[in-house]
Amino acid sequence: MECVRRAVAVEVESPPPELSAVEEPYRRIVEEAAVYVSEKEMLEREKYSELYRRFRELYPLPAQLVQQAMNQGVETGKSFLEARRDGRVHKPRPEVRRVSIRFAKDSWSYRKAAASAAPVRLALSLPGGRREVWIKPHRRFWLYWWKALRGEAELASTLMVKRRRGRWYAIFAFDVASKREPPAEAAAFDVNENSVAVARVSLLATVDRVASWNRQYINPAVYSIRTDFGRLAKRYERIRNAKLEELRGKYPFAGKDGEERAQNVADTREFRKFVGRLRERRRKDARVKQVAREVARSPAVIVTEELGKNPQEGMIGVEKKKVKEGGLRHRIKQAPFRKLKGLLRTRRRRGVL
Repeated sequence: MECVRRAVAVEVESPPPELSAVEEPYRRIVEEAAVYVSEKEMLEREKYSELYRRFRELYPLPAQLVQQAMNQGVETGKSFLEARRDGRVHKPRPEVRRVSIRFAKDSWSYRKAAASAAPVRLALSLPGGRREVWIKPHRRFWLYWWKALRGEAELASTLMVKRRRGRWYAIFAFDVASKREPPAEAAAFDVNENSVAVARVSLLATVDRVASWNRQYINPAVYSIRTDFGRLAKRYERIRNAKLEELRGKYPFAGKDGEERAQNVADTREFRKFVGRLRERRRKDARVKQVAREVARSPAVIVTEELGKNPQEGMIGVEKKKVKEGGLRHRIKQAPFRKLKGLLRTRRRRGVL
């Protein structure tokens, strides 16, 4: 039976100082391994052993953390190469800003309280030995934990721990058996700037009534889902431009060797922090997931057009005479065509949970 992986984040209470001390060396190992893979396009076995010995000497980390960091760096480097081949990134080398510290099978364990069936303490292998930390289980965690106890899910052997806004979270991964049902409908959708048009046809009603040629049963249910992707992009563009104008007065020039030149204020730390607080990507992702849930709410054959690798450029190329203003080009670029298509394909392949 096919399984779908679900990740559940649980907050860690009073994390030990060793956990914070591990984060930066772990990130450096991931970044160095990713940069090496991006330059050489692979990591040979001999070079892996050489890098492993060097990292063990440079960073006082347990052996399993060094191995996990190197493996994570190899994955990051390969993803960077694939994105660069597809034209999605143009940087010369990958940058690793945040990492999830991975603990392999034998480097972490959990303990249960006397009156609880769920783990409340974790034992992590950190510099200096095992350290126990308390976690705060919640409803979603208990849901998948009880699925694991009933045999409907399996707890993955790797635990991830990451820091987010000053708080530490333990991320458990569960492989849940998917519920597969035969499709009962055919659903076609089309993504527009501010809405998604959906058409549904009941397969059972169509097959049952096609002999009598009763068209009222085969007429599709057509409706639209409002997304406001274009309005969202327009609003955030206006906010970012206002902040840029403000910062241009604050950082007018940046010179080297006595030469004065205008500074790109979009590269300043203040602007990057401001953009990070806008939560534009989160809101867009939330709307994409909302549309995916609505379209795939029941088993259906999902039909869409062939988008290609870069549908935004294709749309601008077809409508070149109409798409002249920069604002419209930006809104088209921000529409998540392929992301919605990929999410729907994943949901239908794995089944609805």
